Amino acid sequence: MKCSVVIRCYNEGCHIGRLLEGILQQGLKDLEIVAVDSGSTDDTLAVLARYPVKVVRLEPGTFTFGRACNLGCRVARGEFVVFASAHTYPVYGDWLERLLAPFEDERVALVYGKQRGNGRTKYSEHQVFAKWFGDESQPRQTTPFCNNANAAVRRSVWESQPYDETLTGLEDIEWARRAQSVGHQVAYAAGAEVIHSHDETWAGIRNRYQREAVAYSRIFPQERFRFIDFLRLFLGNALNDCYHALHERRLFGNIWGVFGFRLMQFWGTYRGFSRRGELDEALKRRFFYPNGWSHRPRPEEARAREQRRVIYSDGVSHEI
Repeated sequence: MKCSVVIRCYNEGCHIGRLLEGILQQGLKDLEIVAVDSGSTDDTLAVLARYPVKVVRLEPGTFTFGRACNLGCRVARGEFVVFASAHTYPVYGDWLERLLAPFEDERVALVYGKQRGNGRTKYSEHQVFAKWFGDESQPRQTTPFCNNANAAVRRSVWESQPYDETLTGLEDIEWARRAQSVGHQVAYAAGAEVIHSHDETWAGIRNRYQREAVAYSRIFPQERFRFIDFLRLFLGNALNDCYHALHERRLFGNIWGVFGFRLMQFWGTYRGFSRRGELDEALKRRFFYPNGWSHRPRPEEARAREQRRVIYSDGVSHEI
């Protein structure tokens, strides 16, 4: 089997059907779908039952992101294991083909793809996606940055180094860091695009970044994030978002959301980090610093891919 798509889910009944529909419309057919459910109490399991999905259960009290990844990999039979967040869905019918293409280089252990938001995504999160997931592919990335909401790993590498099950998040980056340390490569495939539907409360945003900061400080124990860093990055990113929103004529209606998101993002980060040492600057810029001030229009070549869009049962390719 070419690949196994592993979906970690918990109460994702309103999202997961769209992802499954998108997977079944992929040009790549040599695949299986595995769902790792950690105790859903909504209709997630009923939705999964309508699709060709192998469901495995993980007790809620034992859940960690790394443990769910390892369980999915153990059950999966594919040569490559694709991870997809339950609240993502592919934009194009060649998503899986493009995500797996960099594995032609045998040194590549992990590939991650582009993420974009939809109509429910907060403006600042659109900016985060644009910063983290650019329009240019990187066949050999120097940092371990990646994101398991849309990524694939070579199963043979996972067998020799499973995910860390003790981390509170960023298990993907920790895995990539170990893989790079023994000579493997990490690649970014910009053409493997998904829509990532985040619709969190303010408290949810703060908790997500706090949880990830706790993990970050374990992975990079020399890191230091001071109160002055919180102030500088909160204000810098918020003002940068306002600049882009003004340029796009979207500032009205978004300004309070911009300051609310960035406040929760960096307050959560400040709360979660241990105050130790310094971090590699390239990776630090990728995580925390805002987009450039210049406006970057959508590349012309992207328009040529419109004919490959996945058309969902509601009649649209994705929500914008």
